[in-house]
Amino acid sequence: MHIDDPQTVPKGTIQRTALILSALENAERLTLSRIVAATGLSRTSVHRALEQLVELRWVHRDGMDYQLGLRMIELGSAAAQHNMVRRAALPTLHRLHRISGCVVHLGVLDGDDAVYLEAIGGEGSAVSNSWAGKRLPASSSTIGRALLAVLGSDSPEAERVRQTRLAYDQEQCRKGFGCAAVPIGRIDTGQAAALSVFGPSARIGDRRLLVSVQSAAAEIWRRIQASPPTGRVAGTWQHGHGAAVRS
Repeated sequence: MHIDDPQTVPKGTIQRTALILSALENAERLTLSRIVAATGLSRTSVHRALEQLVELRWVHRDGMDYQLGLRMIELGSAAAQHNMVRRAALPTLHRLHRISGCVVHLGVLDGDDAVYLEAIGGEGSAVSNSWAGKRLPASSSTIGRALLAVLGSDSPEAERVRQTRLAYDQEQCRKGFGCAAVPIGRIDTGQAAALSVFGPSARIGDRRLLVSVQSAAAEIWRRIQASPPTGRVAGTWQHGHGAAVRS
């Protein structure tokens, strides 16, 4: 849950808890005062909720600081393991990382943001700084534009992505590096999924790599289609074999 309007502070217990966890999500650790400032909740409410969250192991207290607890790691890991799109994509993501040497991302659209379901080779990287769960503005990120194309955005960029099955940027976020993203499809929950690679500009501009990324997206799409009915893909995207690759 994101704090879009501090003037409309939620009153429900679950909503207040979500605000506190959201504040902790965006910082390694926070004091009580900083959580109060971030959420707009009363100090008494925050303190009472934090004490309960510490008991549940959702939050860990270290002196005067609070941070997300071990139970949140367990829940996050379980959510990732149970995610059908991630499960279908994981073998392909690892193989693409091995053959390309690039950081590989699997992303879905959540509101106006692209969210990484997986980042292979990203954590701890001095140049990538990406991880599972990271959010990016969809309209200004490479993988976000691929996701918007899946959902039928009528922007000229989205139409180009649909025609070429490729969103491509050089040095957008770091000098000497580039990113390429390919739409995967839309699953029956309405979520859009896409695949991206990040690496040195020369490597990302290699036509053979771009074709490999497109092939990987098509492979993931086929694996999702073959999954049980509750996880099947809505028939709104076709992965052709002869789409153009532009660099």
